Amino acid sequence: MSSPTRPGTGNRVPETGRDGRAPAAPAANGGPPMLPVDQPAIEQAVRQILLAVGEDPDREGLLGTPGRVARMYAEILAGSKVDPGRHLAVTFAEDHHEMVVVKDIPFESLCEHHMMPFHGKAHVAYVPNGRIVGLSKVARVVEEYARRLQVQERLTSQVADLIMNTLAPHGVGVVLEATHLCMSMRGIRKPGAVMVTSAVRGTFRSCAETRSEFMNIIGR
Repeated sequence: MSSPTRPGTGNRVPETGRDGRAPAAPAANGGPPMLPVDQPAIEQAVRQILLAVGEDPDREGLLGTPGRVARMYAEILAGSKVDPGRHLAVTFAEDHHEMVVVKDIPFESLCEHHMMPFHGKAHVAYVPNGRIVGLSKVARVVEEYARRLQVQERLTSQVADLIMNTLAPHGVGVVLEATHLCMSMRGIRKPGAVMVTSAVRGTFRSCAETRSEFMNIIGR
């Protein structure tokens, strides 16, 4: 059975239910299922915004925009109703007690303050305590926490806490570097500014050498 493609690729969107919400559909690339949204309500809200800024929502270029925006939110907020912890359910016994680092994980998220995107890279490390997890699972955890209305500080802590509480490693370190469009396109308008956040747990908090090793590996 072929995998459904994401909105914007030309494929039909699933029909909405009686409440106006499209059913959850699997996303491409193994991402989280698309968020069931009240598509008619979003479309009406977008039409009102277009009218409020002096646009004509019925002109050719904007005619399909409300529907596209509704489908966009279903995709970029797809992590809102899923549990990223399920990706850490399968672990493997391994007598490895040295640092494991997955660096330069790209992510995109939506800032909850202005509903504008922020994007960048995540660096995640842990020191196993007899159990390891598949490499891709770390990236999936980042992906699903990012695909929500977020703030970078919370996103950083959520990734660290989940890995620490689920895998029970000796320690966890997470660093996120991101550019925020709410700062580069509006307000102070400082394109190129990068926000860096970190969360350290266990030995990454208690041992300066562990922390320093992690920072050296990710080039900070």
